[in-house]
Amino acid sequence: MITKSSLVLKKRKYTLAFISWMVFVTFSSLSSFKDTETPGIDIPHLDKVVHFTFYFVASILAAFFIRELSQGKYPFNKALVISAFGAIGFGIIIEVLQMTLTTDRQGDIFDALANSLGALGGMLGLKLLFSKVERLKWKI
Repeated sequence: MITKSSLVLKKRKYTLAFISWMVFVTFSSLSSFKDTETPGIDIPHLDKVVHFTFYFVASILAAFFIRELSQGKYPFNKALVISAFGAIGFGIIIEVLQMTLTTDRQGDIFDALANSLGALGGMLGLKLLFSKVERLKWKI
């Protein structure tokens, strides 16, 4: 049986995904993990890969969030730019919050750079995807 709430969730799936992802990123960025034991595997700069991935996904979900809210009427390129620069701004704010609000986390310019590159990578990835595949339509 299809209920009204399931229709609303289906209609707002990118909104839900985007907000959930951003809550996850915020929680992961501002929480303390100092008492968490990690396995003995040491991969250099793995945290930069994680930062890149967080903001790559955030940029993509933000673009679909904008599409969903505007019902496909907002220009694709403008939505990409807003999503990427919104994610970059959010990443900078998170790094500042790590410096000012947390006791065991610290802001890092290289984390902000990895965040920014991830956001720009998500924008570029969507641009390439939508420019090459005709069946993917931006307009609803």
